[in-house]
Amino acid sequence: MSQEPTQSDVIETSAPSAYAAAGVDIEAGDRAVELMKGSVAATHRPEVLGGLGGFAGFFDASALAGYRRPVLATSTDGVGTKVAIAQAMDRHDTIGQDLIGMLVDDLVVVGAEPLFVTDYISCGKVVPERIAAIVRGIAKGCEIAGAALLGGETAEHPGLLAPDEYDIAGATTGVVEYDRILGADRVRPGDVAVAMRASGLHSNGYSLVRHVLLERAGWALDREVPELGGALGDELLVPTRIYAKDCLALADATEVHAMSHITGGGLANNLARVVPRHLTVRIDRGSWTPQPIFSLVQQVGGISQADIEATLNMGVGMIALMPAASVEAALASLARSGVEAWVCGDVRDAGPDDGGRVLMEGRHAG
Repeated sequence: MSQEPTQSDVIETSAPSAYAAAGVDIEAGDRAVELMKGSVAATHRPEVLGGLGGFAGFFDASALAGYRRPVLATSTDGVGTKVAIAQAMDRHDTIGQDLIGMLVDDLVVVGAEPLFVTDYISCGKVVPERIAAIVRGIAKGCEIAGAALLGGETAEHPGLLAPDEYDIAGATTGVVEYDRILGADRVRPGDVAVAMRASGLHSNGYSLVRHVLLERAGWALDREVPELGGALGDELLVPTRIYAKDCLALADATEVHAMSHITGGGLANNLARVVPRHLTVRIDRGSWTPQPIFSLVQQVGGISQADIEATLNMGVGMIALMPAASVEAALASLARSGVEAWVCGDVRDAGPDDGGRVLMEGRHAG
Protein backbone atom coordinates (compact mmCIF):
# COMPACT_ATOMS: atom_id res chain seq x y z
CA MET A 1 0.00 0.00 0.00
CA SER A 2 1.13 3.53 -0.68
CA GLN A 3 1.67 6.44 1.64
CA GLU A 4 4.24 8.12 -0.55
CA PRO A 5 6.11 11.15 0.83
CA THR A 6 5.89 13.13 -2.42
CA GLN A 7 4.49 12.85 -5.92
CA SER A 8 6.30 9.81 -7.26
CA ASP A 9 6.00 10.85 -10.90
CA VAL A 10 8.06 14.02 -10.54
CA ILE A 11 11.05 12.72 -8.58
CA GLU A 12 14.13 12.90 -10.80
CA THR A 13 17.31 10.86 -10.59
CA SER A 14 19.51 13.90 -10.01
CA ALA A 15 20.90 14.64 -6.57
CA PRO A 16 18.24 14.95 -3.86
CA SER A 17 19.54 18.42 -3.04
CA ALA A 18 18.16 19.68 -6.36
CA TYR A 19 14.66 18.62 -5.35
CA ALA A 20 15.17 20.12 -1.89
CA ALA A 21 16.21 23.39 -3.52
CA ALA A 22 12.87 23.38 -5.32
CA GLY A 23 11.13 23.13 -1.94
CA VAL A 24 10.46 19.39 -1.64
CA ASP A 25 11.99 17.59 1.35
CA ILE A 26 12.14 13.86 0.63
CA GLU A 27 13.75 13.04 3.98
CA ALA A 28 10.93 14.80 5.84
CA GLY A 29 8.43 12.74 3.84
CA ASP A 30 10.20 9.54 4.79
CA ARG A 31 10.20 10.61 8.43
CA ALA A 32 6.45 11.31 8.27
CA VAL A 33 5.83 7.80 6.92
CA GLU A 34 7.80 6.29 9.80
CA LEU A 35 5.82 8.30 12.35
CA MET A 36 2.44 7.23 10.94
CA LYS A 37 3.12 3.50 10.60
CA GLY A 38 1.79 2.58 14.03
CA SER A 39 -1.44 4.53 13.57
CA VAL A 40 -2.10 2.95 10.18
CA ALA A 41 -1.34 -0.58 11.38
CA ALA A 42 -3.87 -0.22 14.20
CA THR A 43 -6.70 0.09 11.65
CA HIS A 44 -5.93 -3.07 9.70
CA ARG A 45 -8.62 -5.68 9.32
CA PRO A 46 -7.74 -9.35 8.68
CA GLU A 47 -8.39 -8.84 4.94
CA VAL A 48 -5.51 -6.35 4.56
CA LEU A 49 -2.44 -7.78 2.84
CA GLY A 50 1.05 -6.29 2.94
CA GLY A 51 2.38 -3.30 4.80
CA LEU A 52 2.86 0.44 4.48
CA GLY A 53 5.00 1.91 1.72
CA GLY A 54 4.12 0.02 -1.45
CA PHE A 55 2.59 1.45 -4.61
CA ALA A 56 -0.88 0.03 -3.92
CA GLY A 57 -2.86 -1.40 -1.03
CA PHE A 58 -4.29 -4.92 -1.04
CA PHE A 59 -7.61 -6.08 0.39
CA ASP A 60 -8.47 -9.80 0.20
CA ALA A 61 -11.75 -9.86 -1.74
CA SER A 62 -12.37 -13.51 -0.85
CA ALA A 63 -13.90 -12.02 2.30
CA LEU A 64 -16.92 -11.19 0.11
CA ALA A 65 -17.54 -14.87 -0.72
CA GLY A 66 -20.04 -15.10 2.12
CA TYR A 67 -22.33 -12.58 0.44
CA ARG A 68 -25.13 -13.81 -1.81
CA ARG A 69 -24.85 -10.80 -4.16
CA PRO A 70 -22.29 -8.32 -2.89
CA VAL A 71 -22.53 -4.76 -4.18
CA LEU A 72 -19.57 -2.42 -3.75
CA ALA A 73 -20.25 1.18 -2.75
CA THR A 74 -17.75 4.02 -2.87
CA SER A 75 -17.54 7.60 -1.66
CA THR A 76 -15.00 10.42 -1.81
CA ASP A 77 -14.89 13.69 0.11
CA GLY A 78 -12.83 16.21 2.05
CA VAL A 79 -13.41 18.41 5.09
CA GLY A 80 -13.62 21.83 3.47
CA THR A 81 -12.49 24.97 5.23
CA LYS A 82 -12.52 23.38 8.68
CA VAL A 83 -8.83 22.72 7.95
CA ALA A 84 -8.29 26.48 8.31
CA ILE A 85 -9.34 26.23 11.97
CA ALA A 86 -6.95 23.34 12.62
CA GLN A 87 -4.12 25.26 10.98
CA ALA A 88 -4.86 28.48 12.87
CA MET A 89 -4.90 26.59 16.19
CA ASP A 90 -1.93 24.38 15.24
CA ARG A 91 -3.98 21.38 16.34
CA HIS A 92 -4.04 18.63 13.75
CA ASP A 93 -5.01 15.36 15.44
CA THR A 94 -8.81 15.65 15.03
CA ILE A 95 -9.27 16.84 11.44
CA GLY A 96 -8.67 13.32 10.13
CA GLN A 97 -11.64 12.03 12.11
CA ASP A 98 -13.74 14.63 10.32
CA LEU A 99 -12.56 13.23 7.00
CA ILE A 100 -13.56 9.69 7.92
CA GLY A 101 -16.96 10.83 9.14
CA MET A 102 -17.63 12.50 5.81
CA LEU A 103 -16.57 9.38 3.93
CA VAL A 104 -17.98 6.35 5.73
CA ASP A 105 -21.32 7.84 6.73
CA ASP A 106 -22.12 8.48 3.08
CA LEU A 107 -21.71 4.72 2.61
CA VAL A 108 -23.64 3.55 5.62
CA VAL A 109 -26.81 5.38 4.55
CA VAL A 110 -27.21 2.83 1.74
CA GLY A 111 -26.60 0.01 4.21
CA ALA A 112 -22.98 -0.59 3.20
CA GLU A 113 -20.25 -1.63 5.63
CA PRO A 114 -17.10 0.46 5.05
CA LEU A 115 -14.15 -1.84 4.31
CA PHE A 116 -11.19 0.41 3.64
CA VAL A 117 -10.10 4.01 3.18
CA THR A 118 -7.35 5.77 1.23
CA ASP A 119 -6.31 9.34 2.02
CA TYR A 120 -4.57 12.23 0.26
CA ILE A 121 -2.73 15.01 2.08
CA SER A 122 -1.36 17.95 0.10
CA CYS A 123 0.79 20.49 1.92
CA GLY A 124 3.14 23.37 1.33
CA LYS A 125 5.86 21.77 3.44
CA VAL A 126 6.07 18.32 4.98
CA VAL A 127 6.41 18.69 8.73
CA PRO A 128 6.63 15.04 9.83
CA GLU A 129 5.01 15.55 13.23
CA ARG A 130 2.10 17.48 11.71
CA ILE A 131 1.50 14.88 9.00
CA ALA A 132 1.65 12.12 11.61
CA ALA A 133 -0.91 13.95 13.76
CA ILE A 134 -3.28 14.26 10.80
CA VAL A 135 -2.92 10.57 10.05
CA ARG A 136 -3.50 9.69 13.72
CA GLY A 137 -6.87 11.39 13.42
CA ILE A 138 -7.63 9.54 10.20
CA ALA A 139 -6.63 6.26 11.81
CA LYS A 140 -8.77 6.94 14.89
CA GLY A 141 -11.75 7.61 12.63
CA CYS A 142 -11.10 4.37 10.76
CA GLU A 143 -11.01 2.44 14.03
CA ILE A 144 -14.33 3.97 15.10
CA ALA A 145 -15.85 3.04 11.73
CA GLY A 146 -14.30 -0.43 11.56
CA ALA A 147 -12.55 0.38 8.27
CA ALA A 148 -8.92 -0.25 7.37
CA LEU A 149 -6.66 2.64 6.40
CA LEU A 150 -5.31 0.89 3.33
CA GLY A 151 -2.98 3.56 1.99
CA GLY A 152 -2.64 7.09 0.80
CA GLU A 153 -0.44 9.86 -0.51
CA THR A 154 1.31 12.83 1.06
CA ALA A 155 2.33 15.41 -1.54
CA GLU A 156 4.45 18.49 -0.96
CA HIS A 157 3.36 21.43 -3.14
CA PRO A 158 5.72 24.37 -2.52
CA GLY A 159 4.66 27.48 -4.37
CA LEU A 160 1.01 26.38 -4.45
CA LEU A 161 0.48 26.14 -0.69
CA ALA A 162 2.16 28.11 2.08
CA PRO A 163 4.46 26.11 4.39
CA ASP A 164 1.78 25.80 7.09
CA GLU A 165 -1.12 25.10 4.72
CA TYR A 166 -2.54 21.71 3.84
CA ASP A 167 -5.71 20.06 2.61
CA ILE A 168 -6.95 16.52 3.03
CA ALA A 169 -9.29 14.29 1.06
CA GLY A 170 -10.02 10.60 0.84
CA ALA A 171 -12.05 7.79 -0.62
CA THR A 172 -13.67 4.73 0.88
CA THR A 173 -15.14 1.48 -0.39
CA GLY A 174 -17.78 -0.65 1.28
CA VAL A 175 -20.07 -3.58 0.58
CA VAL A 176 -23.78 -4.32 0.99
CA GLU A 177 -26.04 -7.19 0.00
CA TYR A 178 -28.05 -6.24 -3.08
CA ASP A 179 -31.37 -6.95 -1.43
CA ARG A 180 -30.42 -4.91 1.65
CA ILE A 181 -29.60 -1.66 -0.13
CA LEU A 182 -31.45 1.17 1.60
CA GLY A 183 -32.99 4.08 -0.26
CA ALA A 184 -36.00 6.04 -1.45
CA ASP A 185 -37.64 3.05 -3.13
CA ARG A 186 -38.29 1.49 0.29
CA VAL A 187 -39.87 4.55 1.92
CA ARG A 188 -43.61 4.33 2.58
CA PRO A 189 -46.39 6.61 3.90
CA GLY A 190 -46.57 6.29 7.67
CA ASP A 191 -42.82 5.82 8.08
CA VAL A 192 -41.27 7.64 11.02
CA ALA A 193 -38.17 9.85 10.98
CA VAL A 194 -35.65 9.17 13.75
CA ALA A 195 -32.95 11.79 14.28
CA MET A 196 -29.46 11.14 15.66
CA ARG A 197 -27.68 13.89 17.54
CA ALA A 198 -24.67 15.55 15.92
CA SER A 199 -21.53 16.25 17.93
CA GLY A 200 -21.65 19.84 16.70
CA LEU A 201 -21.07 21.56 13.37
CA HIS A 202 -19.38 18.43 11.97
CA SER A 203 -17.51 19.45 8.78
CA ASN A 204 -19.88 21.63 6.81
CA GLY A 205 -20.77 25.30 6.72
CA TYR A 206 -17.39 26.50 7.97
CA SER A 207 -17.13 29.17 5.29
CA LEU A 208 -20.26 30.75 6.78
CA VAL A 209 -19.18 30.19 10.39
CA ARG A 210 -15.72 31.67 9.79
CA HIS A 211 -17.20 34.63 7.90
CA VAL A 212 -19.67 35.42 10.67
CA LEU A 213 -17.63 34.83 13.82
CA LEU A 214 -14.02 35.38 12.77
CA GLU A 215 -14.22 37.93 9.96
CA ARG A 216 -17.32 40.04 10.61
CA ALA A 217 -17.51 39.78 14.41
CA GLY A 218 -13.72 39.71 14.74
CA TRP A 219 -13.71 37.02 17.43
CA ALA A 220 -10.45 35.24 18.21
CA LEU A 221 -10.33 31.45 18.35
CA ASP A 222 -9.15 31.58 21.98
CA ARG A 223 -12.11 33.78 22.97
CA GLU A 224 -14.03 32.31 25.89
CA VAL A 225 -17.71 32.16 24.92
CA PRO A 226 -20.07 31.55 27.88
CA GLU A 227 -22.77 30.06 25.65
CA LEU A 228 -20.29 27.44 24.48
CA GLY A 229 -18.79 26.72 27.88
CA GLY A 230 -15.26 27.28 26.62
CA ALA A 231 -13.09 28.67 23.87
CA LEU A 232 -14.54 29.26 20.41
CA GLY A 233 -11.75 27.32 18.70
CA ASP A 234 -12.35 24.26 20.85
CA GLU A 235 -15.99 24.22 19.78
CA LEU A 236 -15.13 24.65 16.11
CA LEU A 237 -12.72 21.70 16.22
CA VAL A 238 -15.12 19.22 17.85
CA PRO A 239 -14.73 16.13 15.62
CA THR A 240 -17.51 14.89 13.39
CA ARG A 241 -19.57 12.09 14.90
CA ILE A 242 -19.02 8.81 13.04
CA TYR A 243 -22.24 6.78 12.87
CA ALA A 244 -21.13 3.84 10.69
CA LYS A 245 -21.14 1.04 13.27
CA ASP A 246 -24.17 2.51 15.04
CA CYS A 247 -26.23 2.61 11.84
CA LEU A 248 -25.17 -0.87 10.76
CA ALA A 249 -26.24 -2.18 14.16
CA LEU A 250 -29.51 -0.28 13.77
CA ALA A 251 -30.20 -1.88 10.38
CA ASP A 252 -29.48 -5.31 11.88
CA ALA A 253 -31.71 -4.69 14.92
CA THR A 254 -34.87 -3.62 13.09
CA GLU A 255 -36.36 -2.67 9.73
CA VAL A 256 -34.96 0.53 8.26
CA HIS A 257 -36.06 1.88 4.88
CA ALA A 258 -33.65 4.75 4.27
CA MET A 259 -31.05 6.91 5.98
CA SER A 260 -29.67 10.37 5.27
CA HIS A 261 -26.29 11.78 6.28
CA ILE A 262 -26.87 15.45 7.15
CA THR A 263 -23.94 17.33 5.65
CA GLY A 264 -23.59 20.39 3.40
CA GLY A 265 -26.99 21.81 2.48
CA GLY A 266 -28.59 21.05 5.82
CA LEU A 267 -31.23 18.64 7.05
CA ALA A 268 -34.06 19.24 4.59
CA ASN A 269 -31.93 19.18 1.46
CA ASN A 270 -30.08 16.01 2.41
CA LEU A 271 -33.15 14.13 3.64
CA ALA A 272 -35.00 15.02 0.43
CA ARG A 273 -32.50 12.84 -1.46
CA VAL A 274 -34.23 9.73 -0.05
CA VAL A 275 -37.84 10.95 -0.31
CA PRO A 276 -39.86 9.59 -3.28
CA ARG A 277 -41.64 12.07 -5.53
CA HIS A 278 -45.11 11.00 -4.33
CA LEU A 279 -44.29 11.47 -0.63
CA THR A 280 -43.25 14.24 1.73
CA VAL A 281 -41.53 14.27 5.13
CA ARG A 282 -42.61 16.64 7.86
CA ILE A 283 -39.97 17.46 10.48
CA ASP A 284 -40.97 18.95 13.84
CA ARG A 285 -38.31 21.42 14.99
CA GLY A 286 -39.87 21.31 18.44
CA SER A 287 -38.60 17.76 18.95
CA TRP A 288 -35.05 18.92 19.73
CA THR A 289 -32.86 21.81 20.82
CA PRO A 290 -29.77 22.48 18.66
CA GLN A 291 -26.46 23.01 20.44
CA PRO A 292 -25.64 26.63 21.33
CA ILE A 293 -23.15 27.07 18.46
CA PHE A 294 -26.01 27.08 15.95
CA SER A 295 -28.04 29.86 17.58
CA LEU A 296 -24.81 31.78 18.19
CA VAL A 297 -23.91 31.81 14.49
CA GLN A 298 -27.48 32.72 13.57
CA GLN A 299 -27.77 35.57 16.07
CA VAL A 300 -24.32 37.09 15.54
CA GLY A 301 -24.69 36.88 11.77
CA GLY A 302 -28.33 37.98 11.63
CA ILE A 303 -29.07 34.91 9.52
CA SER A 304 -32.61 33.83 8.67
CA GLN A 305 -33.97 30.46 9.73
CA ALA A 306 -34.17 29.35 6.11
CA ASP A 307 -30.55 30.28 5.41
CA ILE A 308 -29.10 28.72 8.56
CA GLU A 309 -31.04 25.48 7.93
CA ALA A 310 -29.83 25.39 4.34
CA THR A 311 -26.20 25.52 5.50
CA LEU A 312 -25.73 23.83 8.90
CA ASN A 313 -26.95 20.49 10.30
CA MET A 314 -28.69 22.21 13.26
CA GLY A 315 -27.67 19.44 15.65
CA VAL A 316 -28.77 16.42 13.62
CA GLY A 317 -26.06 14.32 11.98
CA MET A 318 -28.13 11.43 10.64
CA ILE A 319 -31.79 10.59 10.07
CA ALA A 320 -33.33 7.15 9.57
CA LEU A 321 -36.76 6.52 8.01
CA MET A 322 -38.51 3.37 9.19
CA PRO A 323 -41.91 1.81 9.87
CA ALA A 324 -43.56 2.98 13.06
CA ALA A 325 -43.30 -0.59 14.39
CA SER A 326 -39.50 -0.32 14.22
CA VAL A 327 -39.12 2.81 16.32
CA GLU A 328 -38.94 1.24 19.77
CA ALA A 329 -36.26 -1.24 18.72
CA ALA A 330 -34.41 1.48 16.82
CA LEU A 331 -34.22 3.83 19.79
CA ALA A 332 -33.08 0.96 22.00
CA SER A 333 -30.35 -0.01 19.52
CA LEU A 334 -29.08 3.54 19.23
CA ALA A 335 -29.12 3.95 23.02
CA ARG A 336 -26.94 0.84 23.32
CA SER A 337 -24.54 2.45 20.85
CA GLY A 338 -24.43 5.64 22.90
CA VAL A 339 -26.24 7.72 20.27
CA GLU A 340 -28.85 10.23 21.44
CA ALA A 341 -31.87 9.74 19.18
CA TRP A 342 -35.50 10.77 19.02
CA VAL A 343 -38.56 10.76 16.74
CA CYS A 344 -38.47 14.01 14.76
CA GLY A 345 -41.11 13.60 12.04
CA ASP A 346 -43.04 11.35 9.70
CA VAL A 347 -43.64 10.46 6.06
CA ARG A 348 -46.95 11.31 4.39
CA ASP A 349 -48.57 11.29 0.99
CA ALA A 350 -47.52 14.45 -0.80
CA GLY A 351 -49.80 17.37 -1.45
CA PRO A 352 -49.97 19.03 -4.88
CA ASP A 353 -46.79 21.05 -4.33
CA ASP A 354 -44.93 18.94 -1.76
CA GLY A 355 -43.76 15.88 -3.70
CA GLY A 356 -40.27 14.73 -2.74
CA ARG A 357 -39.90 17.58 -0.26
CA VAL A 358 -39.01 17.88 3.40
CA LEU A 359 -41.09 20.43 5.28
CA MET A 360 -39.67 21.96 8.46
CA GLU A 361 -42.41 22.91 10.92
CA GLY A 362 -42.65 24.64 14.29
CA ARG A 363 -39.85 26.14 16.38
CA HIS A 364 -36.94 24.50 18.17
CA ALA A 365 -37.49 23.61 21.81
CA GLY A 366 -35.72 25.81 24.33
